[in-house]
This record gives sequence, structure tokens and C-alpha cells, in this order.
Amino acid sequence: MPGTGHSGEATGLARAGPTHHPDVMTTQTYARPNLLVLRARRLFDGAGGPMLDEPSVVVDGGRIVSVVRGAANVPAGADVVDLPSATLLPGLVDSHVHLAFDATADPIARLGERDDAAAYAAMCTAARAAAAGGVTTVRDLGDRGYLSLRVRAAARAGDHTLPEVVAAGVPITTPGGHCHFLGESAAGVADLRAAVRARAERGVDVIKIMASGGNITPGSRPELAQYSVHELRAVVEQAHELGLRVAAHAHGTSSIVAATEAGVDSLEHATFINAGSVDDIPDGLLDTIVSRGIALSLTFGTRPVDGHAVPPSIATRMPRFVTNAARMRAAGGRIVIGTDAGIAPVKPHFVLRHAVPQLAPLGMGGAEALHAVTARAADVIGLGHRKGRIAVGYDADILAVSGDPVAEPDAIHRLQAVYVRGVRLPGRPLR
Repeated sequence: MPGTGHSGEATGLARAGPTHHPDVMTTQTYARPNLLVLRARRLFDGAGGPMLDEPSVVVDGGRIVSVVRGAANVPAGADVVDLPSATLLPGLVDSHVHLAFDATADPIARLGERDDAAAYAAMCTAARAAAAGGVTTVRDLGDRGYLSLRVRAAARAGDHTLPEVVAAGVPITTPGGHCHFLGESAAGVADLRAAVRARAERGVDVIKIMASGGNITPGSRPELAQYSVHELRAVVEQAHELGLRVAAHAHGTSSIVAATEAGVDSLEHATFINAGSVDDIPDGLLDTIVSRGIALSLTFGTRPVDGHAVPPSIATRMPRFVTNAARMRAAGGRIVIGTDAGIAPVKPHFVLRHAVPQLAPLGMGGAEALHAVTARAADVIGLGHRKGRIAVGYDADILAVSGDPVAEPDAIHRLQAVYVRGVRLPGRPLR
């Protein structure tokens, strides 16, 4: 039985597969995780402190129940896994993904070709790719038809091949605005408040609002604001009254300033882009962002793919993005990484791992970079109490990598094993 320390079976309810009506439920049986002991060369716990040498981690029912140095008392019947050359670290946490976009050259068109059943199936495939590549928690910041809530439900029902999903559902945007093709729009204080309430009733975890235009929507201009401070403040006030955080897509300086003044919880992208280049960060703005505890969910992380590259409009601006991001870090900004996974071939859903060594130009060493994509990211998305750390009481989302990813960030790619809620994913981890 769950919680007894013995292996057995647990029965969970999971939504039917994509060929079934979405409201039909089917009973599936999943094996309860055995008691597990992981032994390794070293451990990074996610909090950014010193490595623990020769760790033993005991897992019971998907939760970590003991972390000690040296040999642990092995519970009767436990599976013991020795990884003598490996470092254990928490599963990675991506603060900004789009499971509905399939990381092809034209993910918007591909989504438009799919009905909801096919889109849901593709989203599950994307989520499984994220987990298999070491990203065991994702915050989905924009889907169609609230399908990310179904992926979330399937993971919670016991499908350990899926990562934890924090879901925004359909983002709030202006009529004809950025990502309007995902299905809903709102303008004006009354409509915006109603849009937040409607999403809360759906059961979303976070409110996503498009404070500026964006790059992937034809006719949209990322440097221009879509909402006033007054409108954004109405969204924040309504969301906070309902216990929800607000993540604001904000590229241009005016939208970043407005979202900051409105009191959003995280700034997504925060590129300070203008029509031809990138603005310097206005004097005093970083002090305000830091003092208010607003998270900076920055868009880093690309995977080399033959025949595909970052668009020239982004590549030419990248040095200025890095300069501004380094200023954010130096000012004490609460930086996490939201990769925008799914929007292009160089952004597969497991791309967060590739961001870790790419943060060095910001001044981040290995430990700080790992902290930004584990414990800090979990805290920003509201799961800091059970995700992002290898510590007693936390979910057993654990990676094993060859070598030392603190001293050598590229070691993050040498995945030996991925555990999701205490269950080792089958096959070789995605690279």
C-alpha cells in the first residue's frame, strides 16, 4: 500500500488517450515505486551550497525520505542503485515552455492542422521528451483549449513518463494580438478581470498575459506594449485575489516598465527589444524589479540542429541581450530560465539542459546556473516546497550525470539516468 514502504500496485485514474472523447475516464494501473536507494560520487542539492560527497538518497513512494553522506541504512526490500562516477542533482525546472508547439520549423501551422485530440497527443509526446531529457517540471505558458491542464492531470494520475506541469491554459492577449490564434482575447479592465476569473474557474495554476507583442505572430511588434499599466494592474489584482500568480510576456521597454509598475510576479523574456536593436535598461528599473521580488524569466537555451539556426533578428541582438542579463544578475535579479521550448527546431522541449553552460557569459558559475534551473526556478513557479531540491520531503525528481556539472557545466549533457517521482525512465536519456 502507498506509504507502507513495500512495493505493490496503486490504481490511478487517467484521461483516455487522444482517440477517445476528452470527458471519458478510463482506469489504468501503474506500479507503485519500490523503495529505492541511490548511491553516487557526489550530490548537488539544488540550493547552491557545497557538493555532498558519497551521498546516499533513500526514496519511498516517490518522495525523498533520507539524504546522508556515506552508506545509508538500506530498508528491507529496497532496490539499491550504485552510480560510482555520477553526480546526482534535482530534475530541471523550465519556467516557460509551450507543449502545444512541436519544435518544428512552423509549429503554429502544425498546431492549426491538429484537432484537440491530436494536439493533446502531441503535447504528451512533447512533455515526455522534456522529461526524458532531464526537464522534470515545466511551466506551460500558453496552449490552445486548456489542453495543458489535461497533460497535468495525466501526470498527477500516475503517468511517470510525464513531467510535473504548471499550466496557464490559454494566454490573455488583445484582439488580434500576440498569440491570438490560441483562441481568446480581452481588452479593458472589466473584460480582463473576467478573463482571469474564467481561467481560475478552469483550474489554471498561473495567469499568462501578453503585455507586449511577439515575434511569432504575423503583424505583431514585440517592441510595442499591448496593455496599459491600469489594465495590467487589474489583471494582477484579480489574480492575486484568487491566489494566482501573473507571468507577463514583455519584450519592449514600455511593456516591461508597465508590467513592473503593475506588480506582476514574473517578467517573461525581458529583452528590452526595440525596432532595430536592444535598449539599455532604464535607470532605477532594476532596483524596482529586485525590491519587489519580481522574477526575471529569461529566454536562454538553444540546441544545435543541422539546417536550423536562431533567426538573424535575434542572433544580431544576442550580445545586447547578454549584456542586459549580466546587469540583471549583478543587480541581484531573481533570474530563472524559461527557454520558450517548442517554438523552433533549436528549442526542443528538453532544451533547458543546453542553457546551463550557456549562462557563463552572464557571470554565472556552474553552481549558480544549476540553482537557477532547479531550486530557484521551482520557487518562482510556486513549487519550491517540493520541487528543485534533493532534500527530505521533496519529490524524487533526480538526474544522474557523469562527472561534475558544477566544475564542468557541459557535464549536464552526460545523462546516465532520469528519475521522475521516484521512477526511472526507461531507455537512454535524450541528448
